[in-house]
Amino acid sequence: MEGARVWLVPDGYLPAASSGEQVSHEAVCVLNTGGQDAHLKLAVYFEDRPPVTGIAVTVGAERTRHVRLDRPEELGGAAIPRGVPYALRVESDVPVTVQHSRMDTSQAALTLMTTMAFPVG
Repeated sequence: MEGARVWLVPDGYLPAASSGEQVSHEAVCVLNTGGQDAHLKLAVYFEDRPPVTGIAVTVGAERTRHVRLDRPEELGGAAIPRGVPYALRVESDVPVTVQHSRMDTSQAALTLMTTMAFPVG
């Protein structure tokens, strides 16, 4: 099996501002190379408030899914506030691979940042 069942992203931040046509956003990018659907539970941790837990996301067998973290409809209605640092925990019932991306369009010279999440275990 490829991947891991628990992944951590310690640096999350949805920029508060956007410029131009593109909206500043982040995404958790999940690759499921296995033969079973992956049922994920996301937890969002903050510096100054309780975590938001139990966010359910499904990634089909042998599929990839890019979950926009600025869209509550992709997070079962949960909203991650903009302009607030957060961290993310991704737990899956089958091994998956997780990457985290940020598009910062708060300035005209936009920035795209991506990094692999940290696999636990």
